[in-house]
Amino acid sequence: MRLGLHALGIGSGARREIIDAVAVAAEAHGFATLWAGEHVVMVDEPASRFSYTDNGAIAVPAAADWLDPMITLSFAAAATHHITLATGVVLLPEHNPVIMAKQVASLDRLSNGRLVFGIGIGWCREEFQALGVPFAGRAARTADYVEAMRTLWHTDPASYHCDVVDFENIRVNPKPLAGSVPIILGGNSDAAMTRIAAWGDGWYGFNLDNVATVADRLALLDRLCRDNGRNRTDLTIAVAMRDPDPDQVQALQKLGVDEVVLVESPPSDPAHVAGWVDNLAHRWIPIMPSRTAPSAPTTP
Repeated sequence: MRLGLHALGIGSGARREIIDAVAVAAEAHGFATLWAGEHVVMVDEPASRFSYTDNGAIAVPAAADWLDPMITLSFAAAATHHITLATGVVLLPEHNPVIMAKQVASLDRLSNGRLVFGIGIGWCREEFQALGVPFAGRAARTADYVEAMRTLWHTDPASYHCDVVDFENIRVNPKPLAGSVPIILGGNSDAAMTRIAAWGDGWYGFNLDNVATVADRLALLDRLCRDNGRNRTDLTIAVAMRDPDPDQVQALQKLGVDEVVLVESPPSDPAHVAGWVDNLAHRWIPIMPSRTAPSAPTTP
């Protein structure tokens, strides 16, 4: 089982010196993955509910610095050599898929194939409105965007036609180092599990209440994968618990979880980062069971 750290891009983690220090220390201490999430727009008092908290409010203050995750992870890539880099998550329907395909492939190439592309469909209607993107139909739009991006990575020249993406005989280079990039999906709902089973490479479960919730979601994912002629064990499963405790690790491993992700805010003083990462590593890494799974997800 692997240990990930979701600590870059927001607040103190949005500063260059902190990104460098966290990335270097996390790699040195044996963390498997560095995660960075996304919101292009924040709203002081959104009417939309954040689905990962009981009160429906996102914990990040609206005025906090929030870097673009692709740029954040580019800096993390430059500071490291082998740690995996993951978006957790990019709100894909808010982006042009042709441009995003190029950005993802570019970062994958520059990081020597270390990128995992975590995506979500988004939850904040006000953010979509600010970007001029329809909120309705965003799940179907996401599926079309993913198929279009994979077409661009796999085919040259590439063509794709649907209601929301339309291109003919184009070339988008570079290609990802391995020919594609693993695409894992966020979201804890039944609908999210359905998308994962249909066309995802894995699941990033976020802010989950307890091990029983993970078990329930994975049982559903098992059934949905069978319905789609897939095996859930071929997917990568990463989970971030609401109140993470090392005592949960053994039970999560038995459920088939590949990675436990710690969602933490780094200290604001770069001089304190190494000690902060060291404390996390000493608490968690010694109790992480060894797994035969690869150090980074692979595309089925």
